[in-house]
Amino acid sequence: MVEPSATKRARRVPTGRSGAGASVALIDGARIPFTRAGSDYRDLISYDLARMVIAGLLGRAAFDPAELDMVAMGSVVQNVATSNVARDAALAAGVPDRVPAHTVTMACISSNRAIADAALAIQTGHARAVLAGGVEMLGDVPVGFSREVRKRLFDSRRYRSAGQWRAFFRGLPWRELLPKPPAIAEFSTGESMGQSADRLAAAFDVTREEQDAYALRSHQGAARAQAEGHLAAQIVPVVVPPRGTVVERDNGVREDTNPEKLAALPPAFVKPFGTVTAGNASPLTDGAAAVLVMAEEAARAEGRRVRARIRDFTFVAQDPGDELLLGPAYAVPRLLERNGVALADVDVIEIHEAFAGQVLAVLRALSSDAFGREKLGLPGAFGTVDMGKVNPWGGSVSLGHPFGATGARLVSTAMQRLAVEDGSLALVTACAAGGQGHAMLLERVAS
Repeated sequence: MVEPSATKRARRVPTGRSGAGASVALIDGARIPFTRAGSDYRDLISYDLARMVIAGLLGRAAFDPAELDMVAMGSVVQNVATSNVARDAALAAGVPDRVPAHTVTMACISSNRAIADAALAIQTGHARAVLAGGVEMLGDVPVGFSREVRKRLFDSRRYRSAGQWRAFFRGLPWRELLPKPPAIAEFSTGESMGQSADRLAAAFDVTREEQDAYALRSHQGAARAQAEGHLAAQIVPVVVPPRGTVVERDNGVREDTNPEKLAALPPAFVKPFGTVTAGNASPLTDGAAAVLVMAEEAARAEGRRVRARIRDFTFVAQDPGDELLLGPAYAVPRLLERNGVALADVDVIEIHEAFAGQVLAVLRALSSDAFGREKLGLPGAFGTVDMGKVNPWGGSVSLGHPFGATGARLVSTAMQRLAVEDGSLALVTACAAGGQGHAMLLERVAS
C-alpha cells in the first residue's frame, strides 16, 4: 500500500512539457504594505514579514502550498537567527517541510535573482511551481561590535569564572563596547551609495532641480495610484502583533509634497554642494513582496489564469567605483537586442528608483551617442525612453525600497500595468550595489 504523502510527492514531480523547455508563466503577485523603517513593523523581524507575504500570496492565488516545488527569497541585511529566511518563513506560512527553500542576496536585485532562479528551475524541468520574492527589515538591522570585541567574545567561551572576565576588559577602550550599525556603503570602495549617486548625477549633468522634479513626479504618481486603487490591488493587508494593528497601505507616499518643500532640503551625502537629498532618494523601508511562477502548460491544465510570461532576463556588472548605479544602462540594451525588441516596442517600463538622479542618469546614458559608442559598442545612442511609460504609479522614491523585496514589487507592478494599460511587453530593470544590474522582459498572455 502506498502512503498518501508518497502519492502526493509523486504527483508533484514535474514531467513532460511542464519540465524541460517549459514556458515560464506569472500567475499572481502580492506584497505587504511598504512602510518606513521602524514604523508599522518595528516589533517584528524579517521572518515575520516574509511569512506574511508567502501566506498572503498563496491565499489570494488559492494555491495549495503542497503543490510548490521551491521557495526562493531575496534578502540583504540578514538577521543571523534566520539567515535562510525563505525556509523559516515558508514553514511558518504552511509550506510543507519537504519543499526546499533558499535565500539569495544580490543587493537591490535580490528578489530579481530569486525570480530568475524560479524561472530557470521551471525551464530546466526541476520545478513546475515556485514562489519567489524577497524581504527586508531595515527597522531591525543587526548591530555589531569592533573586531577586537568580537575576538574577545569568541575567547570568552572558555571562561569558567567571573574573575576571568577581567581579561575581557583589560586594555579595551570603552568606546569599543559601543554597538556599530552596518554602513550602507560599498566594501570595495568605501563610498556610500548616496555619494555614488551624487557623482553619477554630476557625470551626466543631472541638476538638483531635475532630481527634485522627478521625485515630485514619483510621489504624485503613487498618490494617484493609491486613490485609483492600483496599489491596493497588489497589497495584502496584514495584522501586526502584539496590538493587532491592521496595516493596509504604504506610508511613505507624500501626496502633500511640492517643489518648495523638496528644494528646501539640504544635501544628504556630499555637503554642501551635493544634489542628492532625503527628498529625491528612496527611504529606508521595511516590506516583503513575492510572485507565483509556474510552467505555463501546467498552469493552463489546472485552469489557472496566466497573467504574463517571463520572456527573458539578464544580469550585468560594471565598475562599482564610477558606475555603481548604472547597471540598467548596460542591462536594457543587452536584453532587448538579444530578443529583437526596440525600446519603442515596450509598452510598460518599471525601473527601480534608488535615487531620482540615478534614474535620470540611466535614461540619459541610453540616449547618449557617446555612451552608446564607448560603452555599448553601438554606432550611436541606444535610444530615448518615453517617460510616459516609466513608473506612472510611483517608484522606490515614493513607495520605499526594502532592499530584498523591490524586484518582486517591480515585476508584480509591470504585470498589473500590462493588463490595466492593455500592453503587450513590459521591461523591468534595476541597479544594485556592487556595480550590478538587471533587466527582465515580460509579455502579456492573451486570456
